[in-house]
Amino acid sequence: MTGKAQLTRRGFLGQAAVLSAAGVAFPTIIPRTALAQGDRPGANDRIGVAGIGVGRQGSGVFRSAVGHRLAQVICVCDVNQPRGESIAKSVGATDVYQDYRRVLDRKDVDAITTATPEHWRANICISAALAGKHVYAEKPLTLTIPEGRLMVKAARRTGIAFQVGSQQRSQRENYIGCEFIRNGGLGKIKEVIAANFESPWLCGFSGQPVPEGLDWDMWCGPTELVPYHPELYVPRGRPGWLSFRPYSGGEMTGWGTHGFDQIQWALGLDSTGPTEILVDGPALELPTYTEPEDLRRGNDICSNPRLSYRYANGITVRLDNANRGGGIFIGEKGKMEVFRGRLTSNPEEMAKELLANHPRQNQNHVGNWLECAASGERPIADVELGHRSATVCHLLNIARLMGRNLKWDPDAEQFIDDAEANAMLTRPVRKGYEWPEV
Repeated sequence: MTGKAQLTRRGFLGQAAVLSAAGVAFPTIIPRTALAQGDRPGANDRIGVAGIGVGRQGSGVFRSAVGHRLAQVICVCDVNQPRGESIAKSVGATDVYQDYRRVLDRKDVDAITTATPEHWRANICISAALAGKHVYAEKPLTLTIPEGRLMVKAARRTGIAFQVGSQQRSQRENYIGCEFIRNGGLGKIKEVIAANFESPWLCGFSGQPVPEGLDWDMWCGPTELVPYHPELYVPRGRPGWLSFRPYSGGEMTGWGTHGFDQIQWALGLDSTGPTEILVDGPALELPTYTEPEDLRRGNDICSNPRLSYRYANGITVRLDNANRGGGIFIGEKGKMEVFRGRLTSNPEEMAKELLANHPRQNQNHVGNWLECAASGERPIADVELGHRSATVCHLLNIARLMGRNLKWDPDAEQFIDDAEANAMLTRPVRKGYEWPEV
């Protein structure tokens, strides 16, 4: 499907026939979005939306989606049954599940939002895409690089709209700044400075009783089944699953996907990636938290060794003291800092004039996804872009653990002549939770 293709009912059926003739499996469900018309479609023509993983971030995204004029709330899924029931009640949904597969089996679900921990992202997103459901997935998109490529393939195979929650692409200041840099406003870029994001570490908490209504086995999912602990279950706490390697890429992916996404966008390198990862220091030896404590010790250890990366065009990005939501771009004509909802420059008049004279306004990121689901266009933070941004983070985490420079082929998505590094591209997957076949 091209970026501008209109998803009419006839076009959808025609595309399905072509793919079927080519021997490609295709969902038999015709999305009700193909029939929607008018400013406020009727209930039967609106996009049926389900929320899968409706915790801290997921509840906000889901509420935003079902509150949109194009959306119709259908159901909720969360491994925490009481939480799922609470969110469902607040948005007027009647059905609540703990197993996402029951959501994907429903013919009245056209689209899903999902904000589970990263170790669950691949199974849910790939399965949803193959079932013909439009997907809004929180960032970071992936736990590993290969699963990101599978998400892209699944989305392209069925033609669904797949938006990644890199919402800074919809913010006015970020759009204007990245467009200016990409179009040569700073002249030749000499260097880019990113934040020094921290890698994740290991967890060895002792077990505690599982709260009533929480399916802990399902929460662990593709990872090893370990004892429940409240400070492992929360995203950020003392320290929370986001800091632990089996479930996340740490702040390298948690914040890094925001920062590196803006850097890739501004440099016009959305569809590729670095060719070299440069490491300054010995390999990281991961600490293990056996008792709850805050982030400081882990982050201090896991912010070393220092890292840089280089693109094929020679531009080097150095992880140092930039803001976490963007980067500092140093060019021939000046310096510009892009952050979330903020744009500054030296000389300062450069950014001020851009902001004063540019017609661009903030966009509704979730709304952009739903509108693209209805029109057939690709959303502003399409799955390929989210995969590429997350890939930068994973490469840096691997290089930190290896403690040496690495060469990367962004087309083949493999390290060059380095079997040891390539072995780290995947993570162990618990039996029964393997990635769906694309």
